[in-house]
Amino acid sequence: MNDQSVPPTLGTVLKGIRSRHGWTLKEMSDRCGIPVSTLSKVEHDRLTLSYDKLQQLSRRLKIRMSDLFADGPDDSAPRVTGRRSIGSIDRAVRVVTDNYDYSYLCTDLRRKRMIPILTRIRAQSASEFGDLVRHQGEEFIYVLEGRIEVHSEFYDPVVLETGQGIYLDSSMGHAYVVGEGCKEALVLGVCSSADENLMDSLMNLHN
Repeated sequence: MNDQSVPPTLGTVLKGIRSRHGWTLKEMSDRCGIPVSTLSKVEHDRLTLSYDKLQQLSRRLKIRMSDLFADGPDDSAPRVTGRRSIGSIDRAVRVVTDNYDYSYLCTDLRRKRMIPILTRIRAQSASEFGDLVRHQGEEFIYVLEGRIEVHSEFYDPVVLETGQGIYLDSSMGHAYVVGEGCKEALVLGVCSSADENLMDSLMNLHN
């Protein structure tokens, strides 16, 4: 069995970017403003980066945020059918925000029309969450642990228990918060869109 079926880690992606440019760790550190020791730990899969650091890396290296989630053939490569990717939490790319802890699954595949995300919800109320979010496409959220309250632009809030899910239009303002009696909740979400830039749209939401 070859290693092409194994999704690359963030460390592998960073090492590949550095290698393609012929940079040393020090040179990459000078360019992106992240300490050499941190970059070294990331490349050896002993540390991940917060969203702020991923954003800083993307901005200073002048690459798209989504390019940090997969490393592979050039985007001009022909489309393939019959693709597959095995998603696991230990290979997920983690992004931490005030409201959610995101674990992006199956990040080895580029140009996906479905983005699977394991999300730990921490916001306790709509006021704590802030403005409703909107992005292209549709999404399905399934509650794995705990209880959540779904707020949306055109509907009254609805409570979902473990084992329940909701399908909605993602362009409608929406927010997920922890339901009464729970400190956190874990959900599996799948975001879908015909637009191949869906991952970039989701990354921009983390601001």
